[in-house]
Amino acid sequence: MKSKIAIVGGVLGALVMAGSAAADAKSYQAAVERCLGQYANSNDSATVTLECSAAAGKLGDCKVLENNGSKGFGQAAMCVAKEIPVGDKTGTLKVPVRFAGANG
Repeated sequence: MKSKIAIVGGVLGALVMAGSAAADAKSYQAAVERCLGQYANSNDSATVTLECSAAAGKLGDCKVLENNGSKGFGQAAMCVAKEIPVGDKTGTLKVPVRFAGANG
């Protein structure tokens, strides 16, 4: 009986974690849409590489290292970076942010 309880508990735990990941993905997608609408043309595609400081599960103090997109994508990437979970990573990180565009 204990093994059945452990299996059910494990399955429930996995479902809770999957639900949390789905919520994080939805929140991230909402941030991408919001940031693009505020700073750049959502029809265009771009890849931006940021350098950010990671602490307490968040990114901060970001700067654009490379931007192959048009005007506004650097700002959009810095806006999106605020929503990227980094777990327990700390220090300086290079963060690629890709915007697919309407046809991407």
